Amino acid sequence: MTDEQAGAQALQEEPGNPVASGADQGEPQVVCFGETMGMFTPTSTTSLDIAEGFHLGVGGAESNVAAHLAELGHHVAWAGNVGQDPIGTKIISTLDCGGVDTRWVNRTAVSPTGLYLKEPDTGTGAHVFYYRAGSAASELGVADAGAWPLQSAHLIHTSGITPSLSPSCSALVEHVLDHAAEWGTSVSFDVNYRSKLWPVSVAGPRLRELAGKATVVLVGLDEAAIIWGCVTSDDVRTLLPDVPYLVVKDGAVDATEYALLPDDTRRTTVVPAHKVEVVEPVGAGDAFAAGYLSALMNGESSEVRLNHGHSLAAWALGSREDFRPGHGLFAATPAAAAGSGAGSPAAVGNAPDTHDSHSDLTDLRRLTV
Repeated sequence: MTDEQAGAQALQEEPGNPVASGADQGEPQVVCFGETMGMFTPTSTTSLDIAEGFHLGVGGAESNVAAHLAELGHHVAWAGNVGQDPIGTKIISTLDCGGVDTRWVNRTAVSPTGLYLKEPDTGTGAHVFYYRAGSAASELGVADAGAWPLQSAHLIHTSGITPSLSPSCSALVEHVLDHAAEWGTSVSFDVNYRSKLWPVSVAGPRLRELAGKATVVLVGLDEAAIIWGCVTSDDVRTLLPDVPYLVVKDGAVDATEYALLPDDTRRTTVVPAHKVEVVEPVGAGDAFAAGYLSALMNGESSEVRLNHGHSLAAWALGSREDFRPGHGLFAATPAAAAGSGAGSPAAVGNAPDTHDSHSDLTDLRRLTV
C-alpha cells in the first residue's frame, strides 16, 4: 500500500468524517454551487441564424463538475436556484438521472432559469450567447449558504462565473471562501473567466482576490494571460504564492500543479496533455477539474491526479455536449486516455506514480482545520 493510499484509508476511517459516512447519513462529500442553465444547440452543425432544429440540454460549470464526480463514485450535491419553469424542471431531472444530489436546489417563481444558445464550430470556433440577466441564479446570496450542507462536506467547488452574476453572488462566494476553514472544509475554485459577463478591469482583481482564499485553484494559462498578464505558469504561481494546490492548464501542451504542503514543502509537477482529436472544447475544463479533484480526494499522487484531469478533459473534447457521460468506466492513464475520445476501456488510476511523500488527501484536510 502506498503512502497516499494509507493516508486516504486512515482519513476515510476517521469517525464522523463525511467521506466515510456521508452516503450513509445522506450528507454529500462534495457540494458544488453556481448557475446551471438551459442550453439550446442546433441539431446539425450549422449557424444559429439558419438552424431549423434545436436540442435542449443543460449546462453549467459547477453542475458539469458535479455530474463527472457523481459518475466517478463520489456523493456530490449541486446547490443553486432555478425558476419554476420547464427549464428548471429539466435541469433537476437531468442531474438527478446522473446521480447528483439535488435536494438543495431552490425553485423560485419570481425569476426564470437562465438560458444560452451554443453555436457549433462552423469554421470560426464555437460561439455562446447568454440570456441570464435577472435569472434565478443571480439572486443567490450569503443567506443561501446557511441552508446548504457546507459544514459537513469535505470539499466545496465553485467557479469565477458565479461572482460575475451579481453583487449578491459575489458576496456568497467570498463568504464561503472566508468561512470554509472554520467549517473544516476545503474549497476548490476554477477561475473560469467569461469576457461576456464582466470586463477584465473588474474581473482581474476580483478573481485574484477570491482565488487567493481557496484551497485548490484551477486556471488556464490563456485566461491568466488575459486577466492577469501572465506569460508562464510560474507567473501565475507568483501571483498566487500561498494557494495550497494551484493547477495551471496550458491547453494542449501540459498542466502544472504547484503544491504547498503543511510542512511548507513546495512541489511542482508537470504532466503533458493527452493528444486527442478535438470535436469541441466546451466542457473540457470542467471535466479536467472533476478528474483532478476526484484523484486528489482519493489520495492519489500529483502525477496521477493531473493525468486523471487530462483523461476526463480528453473524453469531453470528443463531444459537442457540455457534459459527456461515460468516462467513469474508462481510464486515467496516459496510454488509455490517448484513446479515450473513442471510448477505450481500462482501469481508473493506474498512471505511473513516482511521488513518495505522505498522503495529499491528509494534507488537504489539514490545510483547512
